Amino acid sequence: MARIDIDFLVLGSGIAGLTYALKAAKFGSVAIITKKKDIESNTNYAQGGIASVFGKDDTFDLHVEDTLASGKGLNKREAVEIMVGEGPERINELTDFGAQFTLQQNSKIFDLGMEGGHSRKRIVHAKDYTGNEIERNLIKTARNNHNIEIYENHCAIDLITEHQVGQKNFSKSTHCYGCYVFDTLHDEIHVFAAKVTFLATGGAGQVYLHTTNPGIATGDGLAMANRAGAVLANLEFMQFHPTTLYHPDASSFLISEAVRGAGAVLRDEMGEQFMQKYDKREELAPRDIVARAIDAELKKSGNECVYLDLSPIGAKNIPQKFPQIYNKCLEYKIDITKELIPVVPAAHYMCGGVVADYSGQTSVVNLLACGEVAHTGVHGANRLASNSLLEALVFSHRAAIVSTGSIKSIAQPPDAIPPWDDSGTLNADEWVLLRHDRQEIRKLMWDYVGIVRSNFRLGRAKRRIKMIFQEVEEFYRKTTITEGLVELRNLATVALLIVRCASMRKESRGLHFTTDYPLSDDTHYLRDTFIQQKVQDLNFVMNINN
Repeated sequence: MARIDIDFLVLGSGIAGLTYALKAAKFGSVAIITKKKDIESNTNYAQGGIASVFGKDDTFDLHVEDTLASGKGLNKREAVEIMVGEGPERINELTDFGAQFTLQQNSKIFDLGMEGGHSRKRIVHAKDYTGNEIERNLIKTARNNHNIEIYENHCAIDLITEHQVGQKNFSKSTHCYGCYVFDTLHDEIHVFAAKVTFLATGGAGQVYLHTTNPGIATGDGLAMANRAGAVLANLEFMQFHPTTLYHPDASSFLISEAVRGAGAVLRDEMGEQFMQKYDKREELAPRDIVARAIDAELKKSGNECVYLDLSPIGAKNIPQKFPQIYNKCLEYKIDITKELIPVVPAAHYMCGGVVADYSGQTSVVNLLACGEVAHTGVHGANRLASNSLLEALVFSHRAAIVSTGSIKSIAQPPDAIPPWDDSGTLNADEWVLLRHDRQEIRKLMWDYVGIVRSNFRLGRAKRRIKMIFQEVEEFYRKTTITEGLVELRNLATVALLIVRCASMRKESRGLHFTTDYPLSDDTHYLRDTFIQQKVQDLNFVMNINN
């Protein structure tokens, strides 16, 4: 076991983490922790693009109002205005890093796309592999920076605070001193001691049975921050992407909203369009409306999927505009220039997260959070399409400005950080039970805490997940660390937090829809749902505040 001292510790290698790392590296040493390969992140899977104002018919005010409309009253206007106003500069900065976005033919002007909830074309994209294009260039730049060290196949276990160090915290503030990190290739646990820890771990899609997220999206940052005593908010607002490929051999491959923006329509098994029954914007309605419409159609018909018809786009245009989707569907013997795509909704994006200010600072001193793991107030009760990459870019930039400006005044982490206590016994017979827990959590969440909820469903989910959570915690405390165990612990934690947040909101708003309270209640619930754990125990303290 080693202790590694750095100035800036970045947990996660998506757009938020890499952007921050590149800017922080000008002022000190940076370590990037990533669970798998460096390019494996939710950013890499983002097909649609980045929403920002570049069109001549577009304005900042229009983008702000579109975002607020999707958020159903819970957005923080100031956060939205910051993101929208600073967006174009941050996107142009990506082009300086080498990102090549799709341009209009024979032009240097962005070929702007249209997506649901937007009133103008404002989606900057690289065909249908935007995230991959961004990630590729940021990783390349980071690898060439001598102040940045990327630790692949390393899994963050827990943040280091006064609690781990054994200090008695007489102040109201908890401080973060870094993180315990598991080297999965060498079975070693190291102390990464840092002046500033930047949480950019992405979302928690794997808590659901069907998700567009990669396998590493197990809510690690949310769970670690919760155990460290940070304030979290709005975890009931999980966005379900309306259209993922339905195929027995496909792992919830996302069919970008840009496809509908380009003209594709949804049809039922009889070939009839149905979105006009649910919203006047039809296929271009916000994601929560489209997802619930599909869910309603499936419940009425008893079928397992609906269909996406790309013929309005034109057979010749489809492979050019959406090469990734076209080729992926061909792998499953679906020619989308001639055939309909079978689709179902899947968990896609966590709109809540670790509460952070407009410079990324959380309620834990020297712990910053940006990207999907963070709650800045931008998304409210429902994220507007393609605002996620924009949020990550803007707020990681702002976080870097503030934290690098104060890095010299931050004290070194304590010398007394103890090494990880790896004592424990492993009863191999018990592992067979825990292997089922991950799948059981995901199925419980899908069945009871999915697109449509109820008091009965939430109550059943809470009882069963709480029992799994307690069993996992008990097993964790007496067992040597593995990556699978760390992920399972985090999934159980996040699942329980989501259920508890959802149980507290006695209304329907945005992504949270319950049959017991089908209407919004601005009198009592036009506010965020806050959740916080006492650092020294497993009792959750929750409240709802403005």
